[in-house]
Amino acid sequence: MKIQVSPSLLASDFGRLGEQIREVIDAGADMIHFDIMDGHFVPNITMGPPVLASLRRHCTVPMDVHLMITEPEQYVDDFIQAGADIITFHTEACRHPHRLLTRIQEQGVKAGVVLNPGTSEDEIEYLANMVDMVLIMSVNPGFGGQSFITDMVRKIENVRAMIGDRDLEVDGGIDDTTAKQVIEAGANVLVAGSYIFRHPSYLEAIETLKAAGGEGN
Repeated sequence: MKIQVSPSLLASDFGRLGEQIREVIDAGADMIHFDIMDGHFVPNITMGPPVLASLRRHCTVPMDVHLMITEPEQYVDDFIQAGADIITFHTEACRHPHRLLTRIQEQGVKAGVVLNPGTSEDEIEYLANMVDMVLIMSVNPGFGGQSFITDMVRKIENVRAMIGDRDLEVDGGIDDTTAKQVIEAGANVLVAGSYIFRHPSYLEAIETLKAAGGEGN
C-alpha cells in the first residue's frame, strides 16, 4: 500500500499554523493531522472547530481530525462543518461507536476509531467492516514527543489482518527508525509531529518516512 504521511500540528509553531500547514504540504504531506484535546479525556487542551475552520483555506490536502475528547458524538457535527475530511474518535470515549461511525459517514466524511496502547484490538472487531480507518496510538495520548511503545507492533499486525486494505494509521514516536517497524507490521499512514517539525528540512523528513516503506511509495 502507498505510504502516506500526516504531520501532526501538535508539534508545530501555533503562532503560524497556516504557514506551517502550507510548508509541510509543499514538502509532500498527504494530509494534516489535527490533535483535538479537551483537558478531560487527555490532560492537554488544544483547538476547537473555529480554529479548524480558519485553517481550512490553508489546507489543500485532507484534514485528518483526531478527537481525543469525551463524548465525541456531541462535537462531530461542528468539526464536519469546520471542514474535517477524516474524523477518528476513541472507542474508550464513546458509548455507541457503530452509531457514531454511521453518522459521520452519512455526512460524506471518512470515519475511524482509535485505540489507546492499553486497549485491545478485540474492542473493534465488530466495527472492522465499516471503518474507513483505524488509528493505533503507539504512545499514551495527550503529549507530543513521547517514545514509541514497541509492544504496539503486534497490535498493528493484528489490526491489519482484521481490517483488510482499509487505512491503518499509527500515531506516536514515529521517526526514521520506528517508521520501518510500523510499515512492516501493516501501517500505511504515519502521523509524525516532532520528527517533522524539528527537522531542518520538512522535505527530507517526509521523504525519509515514506522511503521506510521501500521503493515505489
